[in-house]
Amino acid sequence: MRTFTLHLPRDAEPGDQAALAQAELVKDGFVWGAFLFSFLWFFFHRLWLAGLIVLVGAVSLSAILAFINAGELASTAALFLYALLVGLEANSLRRWTYARRGRPAIDAVSADSEEEAALKAFSRALEQDREHAASMASRMVPAALPRRFDSDAVLGLFPNPEPRR
Repeated sequence: MRTFTLHLPRDAEPGDQAALAQAELVKDGFVWGAFLFSFLWFFFHRLWLAGLIVLVGAVSLSAILAFINAGELASTAALFLYALLVGLEANSLRRWTYARRGRPAIDAVSADSEEEAALKAFSRALEQDREHAASMASRMVPAALPRRFDSDAVLGLFPNPEPRR
């Protein structure tokens, strides 16, 4: 089973089905597209800052390897490990970008496929909206009726004053 996080739009209101239609599900795990295509995968998903960071990292690593005159095998291994790191952390960078844009993860679900995760996350979001509406309705208290002031009433733990000795 895989874990998915649900990211709703910035101004999503509880029970807003249009916001659920614009929701993003992000899988936790390795991304082959990011491993193979590096910064191009980020640009394709409109993750501009993360893609730029990955591009600068790859260029910097290549420049460092050329500067220290690393062998061809060492350079290939280092760039392969960098691509592996990008593939492992691509969805974490995607979640970071969504949180930076005001779309933090509001739920996490475990499912076998993205469709099943969407069904679970959306049904859970709608259920939480119903519970929220029910709790708000139960909190509504009718306006208090004015009380008649009783001069014999005592404030505190004891309902009646003790007689004097």
